[in-house]
Amino acid sequence: MATDPTEQLARLFAEESRVRAFAAVALGAGSTEEVARAAGLSPKETALALLRLREQGVVSAQGDGELGVAYGLFRQYARTAAQREADSRASGAPDTGDARTDIVLRTFVRDGRLVRLPAQWTRKKLVLRYIAEQSFEPGVEYPERTVDERLRGWCEGSDEIDHVTLRRYLVDLHHLRRSEGIYRRTAESGRAESA
Repeated sequence: MATDPTEQLARLFAEESRVRAFAAVALGAGSTEEVARAAGLSPKETALALLRLREQGVVSAQGDGELGVAYGLFRQYARTAAQREADSRASGAPDTGDARTDIVLRTFVRDGRLVRLPAQWTRKKLVLRYIAEQSFEPGVEYPERTVDERLRGWCEGSDEIDHVTLRRYLVDLHHLRRSEGIYRRTAESGRAESA
């Protein structure tokens, strides 16, 4: 069984008969027969769907035996999701303000470390731009030793990527400019790459 409530619900409602049975209960069907009639399901489909919905706790029998939606469970799931989001923000998880970008970054960057580089090139560029923006100030000159130290921090605990590879990617993508062993990030390079 999935431990994440969102994943649990997604798996539960991936089956059409469960969705139809749940909708019937939510709209007021209080017995198995009423659910079957309202959902257009056979008695066997209805029984199996309701069994699974009860097992997951989203439908329950009320005090009078009538079926009902467990709204308290959904409120609990919503509170848990909100708390997880707050914890994620407090832990320093990437938060750019763009939901899609944040999802990609949270997948590949955790606790200020690079988990791995994405295989998809557009995602890889996004992660590399984020690393450049978090590691280097625009216009400041950095000796190679400092660049290496900062990039090593991103690679700690990873066997897949090293600081030299990261540095090469950042230079190739023009996030860092190199001249005579001195590196500099320009503000324009980050914007041009995202456009």
